[in-house]
Amino acid sequence: MFWDKKEPFVMGILNVTPDSFFDGGKYTLVEQAKERALQMVEQGADVIDVGGESTRPGSDPVSLQEEIDRVCPVVEAIRKECNIPLSLDTTKSGVVREAIKFGSVEVVNDISALSDPDMAHTVVEAGADIVLMHMQGTPQNMQANPSYKDVIEELKNFFHERIHYAEKKGIHKEKILIDPGIGFGKKLEHNLKIFKHLEELTALNYPLLMAPSRKSFIGQCIDDMEADRSYGTAAAVAISIQKGARGIRVHDVKEMKQVAHLASSMS
Repeated sequence: MFWDKKEPFVMGILNVTPDSFFDGGKYTLVEQAKERALQMVEQGADVIDVGGESTRPGSDPVSLQEEIDRVCPVVEAIRKECNIPLSLDTTKSGVVREAIKFGSVEVVNDISALSDPDMAHTVVEAGADIVLMHMQGTPQNMQANPSYKDVIEELKNFFHERIHYAEKKGIHKEKILIDPGIGFGKKLEHNLKIFKHLEELTALNYPLLMAPSRKSFIGQCIDDMEADRSYGTAAAVAISIQKGARGIRVHDVKEMKQVAHLASSMS
């Protein structure tokens, strides 16, 4: 498995959407998306995460067919050029079923943690790993007013329940990764608490994927929403790795690969 090695894995973000918060509109053409994927491969990405539906706060959902039309040609184009592991950033089992017709898919990165009743079966049939992410609410309303009595305890309870569900549906333990969902239904205080207590999540003994890349909590933390968030991302990546994260999901592959390597070497 791409993540079952000494070095932390780097998941490169490839949004083939017009409205993602950082790179929306940059890679909507298949050739653009393919070239970006190949560039990330050269920069050291271990897996490419292809997403056809924006999940930024307030984003509108897209239809199954629209997401398929965005994602499948890109999967096909990448597969013709290289064999890097591919991840699908989707909540829809139909997207996975269509995409695997154009090439292997090693991971399903599901921000809804198997809310689609057919997703678990589809993941098993595809032979893919699954990333179970925590989110309070939906992308449309998740940042309206998120609240927790204890965000860490609620995350642990959530993962226990979702992991049990996944395994009951036939997904083997070694195929499951978890993601606390930084910025998904969480205020600044919740995001910071997750980082401070990350060891409690790594103690669940499932590979932890962290995805802090260029998110708004970085600007909130330094009280500068216009700042270049790459520096804050580097800090968040280093802390994540030193506290036991197995992988990071990032936009800036080359730079964050170096950060992850250094943080791992010092752990």
